Amino acid sequence: MISFLKGFIEEKSEKSIFLDVNGVGYEVYMPTGSASQLPSVGEEVKIHTYLQISENGIGLYGFLTKDELNVFKLLITVNGIGPKGAVGILSALSANELRLAVLSDDDKAIAKAPGIGAKTAKKLILELKDKFHLEDALEEFAEPAKVQHTGKNDMNDAHLEAVQALVALGYSNSDALKAVKLADTGAAATTEDLLKSALKQLAFL
Repeated sequence: MISFLKGFIEEKSEKSIFLDVNGVGYEVYMPTGSASQLPSVGEEVKIHTYLQISENGIGLYGFLTKDELNVFKLLITVNGIGPKGAVGILSALSANELRLAVLSDDDKAIAKAPGIGAKTAKKLILELKDKFHLEDALEEFAEPAKVQHTGKNDMNDAHLEAVQALVALGYSNSDALKAVKLADTGAAATTEDLLKSALKQLAFL
């Protein structure tokens, strides 16, 4: 199993890259969002990979983060979604956007992915809803706070508690998370501070 590749970008296309690893060229298929974040041709990069071996051939799929790879692996457990379909979904939605869509039952957002209809989108939500957690969605914007604030667990807890409080008030997971993310508070913000600011943000969502 190839868990990752580290090499120099030889060529880039819309759907894949060619990576030179010690003189061996690998074609790696990637979501368009990840591909757009790659450095220039000739520069070195590390790609987390998934190797598919089937009767139709061998395919190598790559991701910039382990999180995106893990979400990809969850997607291909859904009946009717193969590696190419999963890459298509992650091209239309980031890993975090997909979590939000699943947690808030937003099948329309998922159905926008190429080759994914409304029926498959609803099936995806049904099968993955218990495997996605709001805490994981919070990590994306809690990460900067971890660097700036020594009480990183307090910062995580404050954001999480604020989101949970908004959900308890009847707001969707998606809206609650967006509002807390947009909340204009300092690094030492308490749950109460975040709630007050998030409620103001919700008036504009």
